[in-house]
Amino acid sequence: MTAWLLVASIVASTCASDYLQTREMKRAGEVGRLGASAFGRVLAAIAARRVLRLGVYCMAVSFFAFLKLIQIADLSFAVPATALTYVINTAVAWGVLKEQVGGLRWAGTALVACGVVLLAL
Repeated sequence: MTAWLLVASIVASTCASDYLQTREMKRAGEVGRLGASAFGRVLAAIAARRVLRLGVYCMAVSFFAFLKLIQIADLSFAVPATALTYVINTAVAWGVLKEQVGGLRWAGTALVACGVVLLAL
């Protein structure tokens, strides 16, 4: 039971992080040329974006939860179970971010979903 709670927290925090980072990067637009002098300005701009910092925090939560998961569960369980993030990320990209998702990607997403269901049985 604890393993599945960790999987749920990993999936939720990874998907939240991916969404928040994508949203902020789309809002910021293209960086252009990134030389040594502009690097500090870019880092300062990134640090000033609260939503982007929240995305990085969510990724840290996901990382440390994954470390805990592989302490208590086999890697052969942990990696396939957390693959559910691909399913949710694809749905969020299509539904929320309005990105084009082709049939081949939906087929792959369905296969991943079936694998996670089989793992849960």
